[in-house]
Amino acid sequence: MKKIHKSRAKMSDQERYVLEHHKKHHQITALRLLILAAFLFLWEIAAKTGLIDSFFFSSPSIIAECFMELLENNTLGVHLAASIGEVLFSFALIIALSLAAAILLWWSDFLSRILEPFLVVLNSLPKSALAPLIIVWIGTGAKAIIAAGVSVALFGSIISLYSGFRETDEEKILLVRCLGGRKRDVLTKVVLPSGIPNIFSVMKVNIGLALVGVVIGEFFAGRVGLGYLIIYGTQVFQLDMVITSILLLCILAMLMYQILQWAEHRYYRKTGIENLK
Repeated sequence: MKKIHKSRAKMSDQERYVLEHHKKHHQITALRLLILAAFLFLWEIAAKTGLIDSFFFSSPSIIAECFMELLENNTLGVHLAASIGEVLFSFALIIALSLAAAILLWWSDFLSRILEPFLVVLNSLPKSALAPLIIVWIGTGAKAIIAAGVSVALFGSIISLYSGFRETDEEKILLVRCLGGRKRDVLTKVVLPSGIPNIFSVMKVNIGLALVGVVIGEFFAGRVGLGYLIIYGTQVFQLDMVITSILLLCILAMLMYQILQWAEHRYYRKTGIENLK
């Protein structure tokens, strides 16, 4: 015990802070798992005792059976792969297009004044209402689903990134100008590096929105995917399939978010920026 106290006494403030941060992180993870386990346990008990109707609300054991059945029939892999591929492609298009548009708007103040009201209006449109039009314009299949996924997040992403670029520290921009830098230098040396935290935040929001858009597209134009499984299960009253698909979507969204968060933390560590939230 004395050795432990001595080693802690020798720790610097930074090391002590990191240790406390990791301890707090593990506590939060444990509490999350505990809450999830308690929810699943109570859900199972409620279904077994008849407090809820297992036909309409299912139960963890029924969902596990449905999952294994879909897995054994080689159905789940096909639908899951289709949804993941469409989400990732939609997400990549959203980031590429919104970054290009935001840079263009920052570059040209005249153009941004013209287009900003239109972006606000387009962002306020109910995206589910666009899905039938997308099917008419593009047709059914993966193209229509990806277009639906892009439409959900694109305009909001452009507005968020452009707003972040505009909030760049003016003193840093002035410094680059005074040193003889051009507008391209301001963009590459100040605006984009300063906007990386905002870009990561927008990406973490957009991965969920892309998933929502893809599911909406699969509702209307899909013949494969988790969204199609939800519609099919509803039509044939296999509600266990519906709930299983919804839970898989939740797990998929969580995994994608965690991957982006890991990439963000890795970037901060690599660049020497601490982000210990």
